[in-house]
Amino acid sequence: MTNCYRTFFLLSCFVVSLTTTFAQQTAEKPIRGPFTNVSFVEFVREVENQSSYRFFYNLRDVDSIRVNYQNTNQLLPAVLRQVLEGTSLFYAIDAKKQVFITPERAIRTDLPIGFFDRGGSTSTEPDTSIVDYLAEKEKRRITLETRLFNIGRPTNPIRPGNANLAGHIRNAASGEPVIGVAVYIEKPRIGVVTDQFGYYSITLPRGRHELKVRSIGMKDTKRQVMLYSDGKLEIEMEDDVIALKEVLIEAEKDVNVSGLQMGLERLDIRTLKQVPTAFGEADLLKVVLTLPGVKSVGESSVGLNVRGGSTDQNLILYNDATIYNPSHLFGFFSAFNPDMIKSVELYKSGIPSRYGGRLSSVLEVTTRDGNKKKLEGSGGIGVLTGRLTLEGPIIKEKSSFLIGARSTYSDWLLKSLNNKSFKNSRANFYDLNAHITHEFNEKNTLYLTGYYSQDAFKLNSDTLYDYNNLNATLKWKHIFNTKLYSVFTATTSRYGYSVSSEENPVNAYKLKFQVDQSTFKTDFNYYPTAKHTIDFGVSTSLYKLHPGTFEPLGTASLVRPDQVSNEKALESALYIGDRFDISPRFSISFGLRYSLFNYLGPKDVYVYPNGSPRTEANIQDTLSYGAGKNIQTYHGPEYRISARYAFTPDASIKVSFNRMRQYLHMLSNTTAIAPTAIWKLSDPNILPQIGDQFSLGLYKNLRNNTIETSVEAYYKTMENVLDFRSGAVLIMNHHPETEVVRANGIAYGVEFLIKKLTGRFNGWLSYTYSRTFLRVDRSVPQEVINKGDYYPSNFDKPHDVTWVGNYRINRRFSISLNFTYSTGRPITLPLAKYELAGSQRVYYSERNQYRIPDYYRTDLSLNIEGNHKVKKLAHSSWTVAAYNLTGRRNAYSVYFNSVGGIVRGYKLSIFGQAIPTVTYNFKF
Repeated sequence: MTNCYRTFFLLSCFVVSLTTTFAQQTAEKPIRGPFTNVSFVEFVREVENQSSYRFFYNLRDVDSIRVNYQNTNQLLPAVLRQVLEGTSLFYAIDAKKQVFITPERAIRTDLPIGFFDRGGSTSTEPDTSIVDYLAEKEKRRITLETRLFNIGRPTNPIRPGNANLAGHIRNAASGEPVIGVAVYIEKPRIGVVTDQFGYYSITLPRGRHELKVRSIGMKDTKRQVMLYSDGKLEIEMEDDVIALKEVLIEAEKDVNVSGLQMGLERLDIRTLKQVPTAFGEADLLKVVLTLPGVKSVGESSVGLNVRGGSTDQNLILYNDATIYNPSHLFGFFSAFNPDMIKSVELYKSGIPSRYGGRLSSVLEVTTRDGNKKKLEGSGGIGVLTGRLTLEGPIIKEKSSFLIGARSTYSDWLLKSLNNKSFKNSRANFYDLNAHITHEFNEKNTLYLTGYYSQDAFKLNSDTLYDYNNLNATLKWKHIFNTKLYSVFTATTSRYGYSVSSEENPVNAYKLKFQVDQSTFKTDFNYYPTAKHTIDFGVSTSLYKLHPGTFEPLGTASLVRPDQVSNEKALESALYIGDRFDISPRFSISFGLRYSLFNYLGPKDVYVYPNGSPRTEANIQDTLSYGAGKNIQTYHGPEYRISARYAFTPDASIKVSFNRMRQYLHMLSNTTAIAPTAIWKLSDPNILPQIGDQFSLGLYKNLRNNTIETSVEAYYKTMENVLDFRSGAVLIMNHHPETEVVRANGIAYGVEFLIKKLTGRFNGWLSYTYSRTFLRVDRSVPQEVINKGDYYPSNFDKPHDVTWVGNYRINRRFSISLNFTYSTGRPITLPLAKYELAGSQRVYYSERNQYRIPDYYRTDLSLNIEGNHKVKKLAHSSWTVAAYNLTGRRNAYSVYFNSVGGIVRGYKLSIFGQAIPTVTYNFKF
């Protein structure tokens, strides 16, 4: 009887369900057409007016769809199938007549069968969903490439002339912008490259075009475009899994030949992670040092020397905020978390007019935007450091976050050693990063970045070194139209350090220094025609320097407090850059930047007599200025000129000239820059540095642009460069101009580079020959060095060879090898001793007359990827590396010590043996 009731109940439910469904279908009205070349938004509005359906969709997904539907008597599902045919969009309709338009796949509007089952699935059938999904994804990609996109307002016939097409190139998986993407048409040959926001703007003849989109590391794609008038087209690119393992440099394949910019090196995170480093972690600065024209004075030293420039002549930007100390632990680690980085650009010559304030180079580091589609994480655990990065959407498809943290546990390692001196030492650091992106609409995007780092170091002594960086950036990008957009940027940068000692309470002290910089700038990019690009903008920076505070530490300390008076200055600039593509073979660019520097009070300025050396004894007068009073003004033009001529599609010659002005100086009388170096503003006694550089380059690509070769030569002059008196005392100096001398410098060199981009074996080989000389101003005889003749600078290293090679054995195993050779840096040696007036004196050689031994180093690493299963908790890899594989004892410096009345020379090596490392990396 029970079975009969159950059967009756089920049959009743079935009949009711069938009746309801039939009633709904019969009540449903067909959609009345036709729709002729209307936007998707207009189509939806009309359908909603005709029916009780309500649509839900992302405007960005449908903005390029034009609806052409001529039938007049079909139900909505049939209409949508026809309207969405050839796109990557799907539809779903629920019982409440809500229509959901989604990319990638249709959403489910009901729960799957068995959703509430208590037991798990017992099916033994293989899961083919991933294979089916990838096949469907490839099918959609091909469909997007064959579909015709109508851009602008249709006209019949098409009007003659040009129209502008603009938009963003984004990663299909994460929604992040892709930089350095080539967007072009073949006939006529017109192309552009996306900027740091993944934005492109290209002017084309009206009509039909096949728009090609190409970037190394991504799958090539294309779009069929009917261009009626100005409009936008958003494009997504997919990662090329195979190319990710082969490619080193992210750029358009032939950009080194076809691009106007010279002296530019672009790196991406894949490059950084392939080059072996001392402690197994990807190091941005160490990879930059493998590029031609970039050197350092020694192993694990802070700073870069680019084309004969000193370390303070490099502008290092992290999302447009200035980084004053780009390293951790005195240069052993880079200050940048590798998992946060999207791209690195180093400008050595032909520096764009939007940059200023430094003589030698600009190193621009850009962070990723974070995944706008799903939550992800990555990290690594090495011998001395650990790191973790998280990213994901805040509002899906509109805003994202990216946060990262990195720290070292070297303190724990030091205390576990048996050596007492190591147990009493301390060495640790950490850094924190955060980045938020929010897209209000298609024309307005906001970016917010924060960075903080902290270091503490004490080696078997009571002296503790502590230093930190603090940076923040706020950007607003606004697109006025397809030809003009702007970026408004506000940044703040702070660098400070302290040196303290409290082992002896009576002499306990603390020394502090700090530099603050606040910058506001506005940059505009204008694309009037296909052959013409204009950049212009304005910037202003406020500097506040706290040159030194010396104070007692603790109540028992008898140390006398002291403070060097603070400094303040305002640096402003206007710039414009104009590029013309005169013909497919010839391009030229003109730029002008005009900078203005005001040194402000309150400040006491010392006056010295003309023709006499600046010494404390020669102070003639003291001028006092009140708060905000303009003490000194410096200003002048900075010219930027570049030209390119293409002999063939794969060979070109380029030439550039740029003038730079620098109003901020770093004071340090040590060859290797320490974190305790002092920054000093230009004032009435210290003039701004001025540099002119002329560069000439030949570029040739081989084998379908997979091998790049180049030769670049340069000649540079530098005015008002600071060198230091022997035995100069710079810390807590109230008149540092008495410890420096003004010099002029020349630098010249030639750089050779051959680079293979793809294939199992890839990498680059570079050779640089360069010289750098200084000559002190002869107007004051007492300050002359080396008899007034030129002498090598501290970082003059004529020969430099670097080879970076990568070999991919298979999909899981790859090997990287790095070889470096350079000439030893110059030094000044004591040659003899003599007695004068009853005291021992030392006779030294001419300034930088000798050199330390040449430098050789070989590094090797093996990268082991995890298995390639798609469904697993985390993707992992191992990196096993050996730094200084041969264990060569490279001399960092040479020093002398007297033992038993005999003076002996000694070499100091930082890494005198091979350093093996193991790092575990993961991504989830």
